[in-house]
Amino acid sequence: MSASCHTHSHGPGHSHDHGAAAAASPAYRRILWIALAVNLAMFAIEISAGVAAQSVSLLADSLDFLGDAGNYGISLFVLGMAIQWRARASLVKAASMGAFGLWIAITTINHAMAGTVPAAPVMGVVGALALAANFGVALLLYRWREGDSNMRSVWICTRNDAIGNVAVLAAAAGVFGSGSGWPDYVVAAIMSGLALVGAFQVTRHAIAELRQSREAGAHALGSL
Repeated sequence: MSASCHTHSHGPGHSHDHGAAAAASPAYRRILWIALAVNLAMFAIEISAGVAAQSVSLLADSLDFLGDAGNYGISLFVLGMAIQWRARASLVKAASMGAFGLWIAITTINHAMAGTVPAAPVMGVVGALALAANFGVALLLYRWREGDSNMRSVWICTRNDAIGNVAVLAAAAGVFGSGSGWPDYVVAAIMSGLALVGAFQVTRHAIAELRQSREAGAHALGSL
């Protein structure tokens, strides 16, 4: 699997046009509402299971669901707004992704130092449920994976969740087979890295959009 969040460079016109099309699409709004509801439900399920199973990777995934629910909510709020506001919303989402990544890194270190061994069966069942939920959301969002930084950040979060769920299942198998908590710690560290890389990429894209918007505004004023 690819642990990095790839984005593709397009001209500002492409991103702006695609973002405007999404804002005007009732289908995209419905998908975001579905994604919001799914992520809130999975957050409640996973955080309860993570605490019960003492699994840092499940806890990481649960907070990822919560963060994504917030991201979907922000995306719904800024749809139809000017590109500057959508880019600023992306910066907020990138900051939340980065904070999540740092929190997971610290929590993983604490669990590793304590030698916590999570409950593998709980990890496996809940991880499979989370994978099914994220895979379904990813299928719905696949059509809208390109566009402005706001749309792209929604896709990156969803794709990273699905990757993280597969990793949680691998960690559950590793914990079950070895009787050690290290597979859980390694997966949590990977999820932390995914969040930090995704935050960097979304931030870079949003800053570029803000710069292009300012340049376009200055050009328009200069032509008056």
